[in-house]
Amino acid sequence: MRIAVLNKDRCQPRRCSHECEKYCPRVRTGDETIIFGEDGKPIISEEMCVGCGICVNKCPFGAIMIIGLPEELDKPIHRYGTNGFALYGLPSVETGRVTGILGPNGIGKSTCVQILSGNMIPNFGGEEGSWEEVLEYYSGTSMYEYFSKVAEGTIKVSQKPQYVDMIPKAFNGKTRELLENTDECGRLDDLVDKLGLSNIMDRNIGDLSGGELQRVAIAACAAKDADFYFFDEISPYLDIYQRIKVSQLIQEISQDKAVLVVEHDLAILDMLSDVVHVAYGMPSGYGVITHPKGVRIAINQYLKGYLPEENVRVRPESIKFEVHPPRAEKEVGTLVEYGVFSKKYDKFSLKADEGTLRNGEVLGVVGPNGIGKSTFVKVLAGEEEPDGGEMDFDISISYKPQYVVVDQNLPVKYFLRGISSKVDTSYYEAEIAKPLQLERLYDRSLADLSGGELQRVAIAACLTRDADMYILDEPSAHLDVEQRSQATRTIKRFAENNKKTAMVVDHDIYMIDMLSERLIVFEGEPAVYGEAHSPTGMQKGMNKFLSNLDITFRRDEDTSRPRVNKKDSHLDRLQKSKGEYYYYNLDE
Repeated sequence: MRIAVLNKDRCQPRRCSHECEKYCPRVRTGDETIIFGEDGKPIISEEMCVGCGICVNKCPFGAIMIIGLPEELDKPIHRYGTNGFALYGLPSVETGRVTGILGPNGIGKSTCVQILSGNMIPNFGGEEGSWEEVLEYYSGTSMYEYFSKVAEGTIKVSQKPQYVDMIPKAFNGKTRELLENTDECGRLDDLVDKLGLSNIMDRNIGDLSGGELQRVAIAACAAKDADFYFFDEISPYLDIYQRIKVSQLIQEISQDKAVLVVEHDLAILDMLSDVVHVAYGMPSGYGVITHPKGVRIAINQYLKGYLPEENVRVRPESIKFEVHPPRAEKEVGTLVEYGVFSKKYDKFSLKADEGTLRNGEVLGVVGPNGIGKSTFVKVLAGEEEPDGGEMDFDISISYKPQYVVVDQNLPVKYFLRGISSKVDTSYYEAEIAKPLQLERLYDRSLADLSGGELQRVAIAACLTRDADMYILDEPSAHLDVEQRSQATRTIKRFAENNKKTAMVVDHDIYMIDMLSERLIVFEGEPAVYGEAHSPTGMQKGMNKFLSNLDITFRRDEDTSRPRVNKKDSHLDRLQKSKGEYYYYNLDE
């Protein structure tokens, strides 16, 4: 079985010589395998295509995909017209449980929600869909009753969007006005308290940070009286404290409602979900939604890259975690040694203990939002003068901010070329551009990139600047699991190969675990005061950090990935009694 997919945004027939048609062997023998539509763009006959792949390689804009699919997939649930994206399978939704979806971006998760909400009728690969055909297809399954209600228009859906930074463009007013307009259940006060929104209720939406917008979006979604709730990525811009609170809130909602969650923070997805669907395929080409699996099984199979029930390999190699935290001490040089210092503002103060930053190492930085991490970095970079203590060094810093903002409308290749002109081209392409999957973005404009695409470009831009130290603030935001793994590997290899110091601020426990050699733990009261402890080993640092959260992690027996223990479980109590919150060895 074969499908042909044309990316119409990339296809530019006025700027090419119709290479797809010119070099197609079936066209050259007289068959109409490729013709051109009224819009001037090619239409590829999937019945006549022999799958040679010549058109794929000859297209100067990389707009064509010829994809071989297993016959078992049968017909798609929905397809966006001839040579359009095809979706196979749908997630099941059930009252009383949280259903998770795990998979890469661009694989059809948004299409699933449009169908489940009734905004789109599945066409099963045809021209138009009908609810009669949908009900016949799902007859005798658990989804029949759900789609019967959708067809009758009695299902009400509440959705939290993926990109919360678009909210100020859609709403102009105060936070209180937005949330009061969505409060259909009369539980606004409870939501405000649980999500810590009381201090921003009278602020304008346009003045809120990314983390504040995220919590407002979650509150607005939860406040509606709906039958089906969809939360698209709850973790970006939230610290680990806030992520856990949001997870607990969503579990409360699911007690008598159906909830679907898309989340790339595996620790949160593991803790939050009752069942998980794995999504695989080719981004922008096709997507397959598997049958529901147990949470542990689904995540482990996805990390290994092989789905045994479907007999499909979704990744050439597995994503691995280290079992034992202590890293061997390296004989490396020191970048800087800094002493105790402090910095005070009108409403916030920061105190930092002394520490040493080494060449070629990656330091993880953990702690809640608003605790002084950015202030700490600015003092090290010399952008801020400390009030107490002296800084007698001068280092250059390349910084990727938490909120990536586009202030110029350039093609990606010209933007990156202006930064990477002094970098060895072969190293840049092999070690940065390829793992971050930038090649297909080069001809795109910065202003047209999605959040995940812009994040990858920002990481590349940060790493290709000439600096002594590289600081990346939440590089995991909007990246899927595979992209996070590749970004982690890219940052780590860059630091080791170039003997550069990298500092990564992130709230994804998995990413910090795979990336860091040492930790800087921040404690205090957000927006009031913060304390930056000296860089320390992973075991000591994680124990300090997680003891503040009052949660413990165990290691999965199969993949060695960290898993959150249920509060007050036997293992949770045992690890707390031993003071081992993260790297506890069950064999000891």
